[in-house]
Amino acid sequence: MNTKPNALLIGWRMLYARRVAAPDPSGTAVVDHTLLAEVLKAVSADGVRALPSALSTLGRYRDELAAINPDGLDADEALAYWINLYNAGALSRAGDARSHDYASVLRVPGAFFGVWATVQGVTLSLDDIEHGKIRRFKDPRIHGALVCGSVSCPTLSGTPFVGRDVDQQLDTQMRSYLSNGGAAIDRTTNTIRLSRILKWYGADFQRPNAMPTLRPARASKMAEAIRPWLAEDDADYVELHRPKIVFSSYDWGLGCSIT
Repeated sequence: MNTKPNALLIGWRMLYARRVAAPDPSGTAVVDHTLLAEVLKAVSADGVRALPSALSTLGRYRDELAAINPDGLDADEALAYWINLYNAGALSRAGDARSHDYASVLRVPGAFFGVWATVQGVTLSLDDIEHGKIRRFKDPRIHGALVCGSVSCPTLSGTPFVGRDVDQQLDTQMRSYLSNGGAAIDRTTNTIRLSRILKWYGADFQRPNAMPTLRPARASKMAEAIRPWLAEDDADYVELHRPKIVFSSYDWGLGCSIT
């Protein structure tokens, strides 16, 4: 897949997203994610083919969430809220791409920078939600949970994120993401091949307290940074052998699957 985003434009969007107010959750409300669960069930059965017929449901789900004040939730419930809102938007963009027979979600006009939702009177794109809201929770595991409707993005969780379980869900997603191609060790060459997401956002793992940051990650430190989520034997290998880091290319071809 030759289609790829413009790196300078992505950097500008990250900076622009900082205009969005940081999350400030301080309530006790709970969110109902039933509509998203219906879509995930359909995707589990039929993959990206299910998404065009799910567009209406995704729109209703977005509107349900948009009617909620996310700062009226506690921190865990709010993080789940924003992750689910983002993933619903990414699935909607992928559904649009499938409906128009596009080979990539990047062909959809404004896929990541066009308005997806209006929350508390503020219009938000997917970029705004990711960089202005989700990354400000300072948890790098979100990079194993956010999807983009592309072959190389992490697989979806089969169920929506929920506040009471979000810590465990993020841990499960991060481990699954790495074990299913996000981090592949070749012991014969002493290399570890990492998803390009870990190049783009590696600094979030190395300096989570600084999230969101545009500072580049130190490639030589990436294997150690993700070691807590590697399988035990792989984690031991990384600690003992310090493998060379190699980053995979990113396939932006249209795709969507469930863990």
